[in-house]
Amino acid sequence: MGKQKVIDVLLIEDDPMVQEVNRQFIEKVPNFKVVDIASDGKEGMQLAEKLSPHLIMLDIYMPGNDGVETLKQIRKQAFDIDVIVITAATDKETIRAMFQNGAIDYIIKPFKFERLQQSLMNYRTFQSQMSGNGDLQQQQIDEVIGNQLEDEVKELPKGLNQQTLEQITHFLYENLAALSAEQVADGIGIARVTARRYLDYLQKTGEVDIDIQYGSIGRPVNRYYMKD
Repeated sequence: MGKQKVIDVLLIEDDPMVQEVNRQFIEKVPNFKVVDIASDGKEGMQLAEKLSPHLIMLDIYMPGNDGVETLKQIRKQAFDIDVIVITAATDKETIRAMFQNGAIDYIIKPFKFERLQQSLMNYRTFQSQMSGNGDLQQQQIDEVIGNQLEDEVKELPKGLNQQTLEQITHFLYENLAALSAEQVADGIGIARVTARRYLDYLQKTGEVDIDIQYGSIGRPVNRYYMKD
């Protein structure tokens, strides 16, 4: 348990208005920070080498080196950086080229905040599962590569809804300390029993851990926190 890792993001986008909108969207998701913005692929490559961000959000239609060429250069230089594409390009050839060169997601403009939020939350889970050293079993690998698809198509248990689930997840990420169901309920304005149902679901899916705290009197209290 402790402070969540901040994920540094480099935004490569030539339109100043889109730059600002995307920056606000990215930083609206907990623990993501835009460390710099480039207006074309050449500047983006220079900043990528200088800053070594965890993640690049990459446009395709740009002056000079476009996004396809920029991603090829990123891979040629063997930068340890992941890339999510945000673009208006919808042709199959371009989409195929971006995935072949290692893009982990492809978001078509215009898009809703929720689509970007889901992409970044999936990436945060991927980062957590793949960080550090050690080995992975087949089941763990399947969970990693299947995480995004699973998140998009799985149905929540009856009585739970995606909006409330995201509110609780967001609230837990914003707090450094482990929280009880009562604290979560008060924080987002829902009933304690409702908060407990969502927290139990998140615990079963492996997204939160429980810190059991024993007091001098009464039953122990389960306190929940997002996994690093």
